[in-house]
Amino acid sequence: MDTVLWIIAVILVIAGIVTLVRGQILWGIVLIVAGLLVGPGGVSVFT
Repeated sequence: MDTVLWIIAVILVIAGIVTLVRGQILWGIVLIVAGLLVGPGGVSVFT
């Protein structure tokens, strides 16, 4: 389960960074924060 959460978190953070680069600052920040919340290294919302 931890591996799946890490993969989801990494995808969300990368998508957030790409969104920031494209100029959509609000969505980029939301995706990065969501990735940090999902990841087992951060505050996981699933455990």
